[in-house]
Amino acid sequence: MKISKTLISQEEIENKISEIANQINHKYKGQELVVIGILKGAFIVVSDLAKQLELDVTFDFMSIKSYYGSESTGQVKIVKDLEYDITDKNVLIVEDIYDTGLTLNNLKKLLQSRNPKSIEIFCMFVKKEVAKDLIEINYSGFEIGPEFVVGYGLDYNGKHRELPYLGVLS
Repeated sequence: MKISKTLISQEEIENKISEIANQINHKYKGQELVVIGILKGAFIVVSDLAKQLELDVTFDFMSIKSYYGSESTGQVKIVKDLEYDITDKNVLIVEDIYDTGLTLNNLKKLLQSRNPKSIEIFCMFVKKEVAKDLIEINYSGFEIGPEFVVGYGLDYNGKHRELPYLGVLS
């Protein structure tokens, strides 16, 4: 399998991250924000976003699974949990891609049970066509089609995450 085309360029991604960082800076000005990156795919999004946030911000990460083999179980299994208490905190979940929505919906319910002040979601890439469990995405980068994509945190068998653009794998 190889990358057949660039779907979203590095420059487009950089511009979108700046735009979203400005929205977040405006909304949370003067407030504390906990940014939770979902590993492994969101680490690049979180890194680029972090450089542009002008807030009192804490970063934490979770690693979760909702798949057994290639099938979604619909249940979230926590592989790495948060290190910080989010009670009465503004929380921003950062995810690389939103596709079926099952994992994100279950994760949001789990985090809501920890009594944060608020929870919002930022997904860099959104595949609305395949969503089974709709959830409100407060900040989204790009809506994409059903193609299998890699780059900017997204991988195929652990490869291609480092690409600064989003490419179609075929």
